[in-house]
Amino acid sequence: MPLAELLSDGIPVLMEGAVVERVRRGAPELLDTLLMNAPLIYSEAGRTLLYRIYREYMDIGRLNDLPVLNLTPTWRANPERLAASAFSGRDINGDAVRFLQQIRDDCGDYGAKIYIGGLMGCRGDAYKPQEALPLAAAQAFHSVQARALANAGADFLMASTMPEIHEALGMAKALASTGCPYLVSFIVRPTGSLLDGTPINEAMAHIDDQVVPRPLGYLVNCVHSSTLDTALCSPAGQRALDTGRLLGLQANTSSKSPEELDGSHELAGEAPEDFAAGMRALRDRFGLRVLGGCCGTNSSHIAALAESLANSHPESLT
Repeated sequence: MPLAELLSDGIPVLMEGAVVERVRRGAPELLDTLLMNAPLIYSEAGRTLLYRIYREYMDIGRLNDLPVLNLTPTWRANPERLAASAFSGRDINGDAVRFLQQIRDDCGDYGAKIYIGGLMGCRGDAYKPQEALPLAAAQAFHSVQARALANAGADFLMASTMPEIHEALGMAKALASTGCPYLVSFIVRPTGSLLDGTPINEAMAHIDDQVVPRPLGYLVNCVHSSTLDTALCSPAGQRALDTGRLLGLQANTSSKSPEELDGSHELAGEAPEDFAAGMRALRDRFGLRVLGGCCGTNSSHIAALAESLANSHPESLT
């Protein structure tokens, strides 16, 4: 089923949980200073660890008969960082797509329900909107990575953890230029605004009005479910919901603000059943249908979420 058709349906869609953050907790010595977890695909230890993490999320989707969205480990593999790294000249974005395609191939028939997204992030610190690129510079900067991911056969592209509207708009233009379907995901405050103060409904409208083709939809990530719940009760959140364009959340297990989380060495968590209950409440209350995990989550959190989502839509997918 094409991703656009899947997302327009009412069925729940599972997203993966944390990847790079699980590596940081379990094997921090494997992370690259510039590219984070992307170069793990080139070492035996790194490939083994990444394979296990991604396969866990795929198997959870299979066990609960849910489609699942998985994202390449390329959030920090932008052209600037790549050029300054020990991996300069390598097609690390394309190789990451092919790595996930291999894992999907190992899942047999269920692979038809696995969608591989090319993951991209802002140039600067996602918690510091003042570091964002202006629109034209963002479009030029992000086009290189977007093309590499699209050319390798990613099913969709995703701009993730976007704190500011101008770079988000420029990145959306870069993603759209590839012809590959794409999603845009923001960080939001309980007030219903991005970290730069732009109301989320206005951010969505700016991109929808100025980019052709427009995104398949919008997500929020790197906040707790309670943060989004509060945000969606705000005027901006209500207007965003009214458009039908806000699809879901990749949630943290901590309710701390971005400022509190930035540089924190301690990871606040919550039990998998509590995480799943908060996410299920968002689906029941607001109709969100793409749900997964971000910081603090692991396979236990995603398994609890998947079981809850499957119970909310017991009909088997065909």
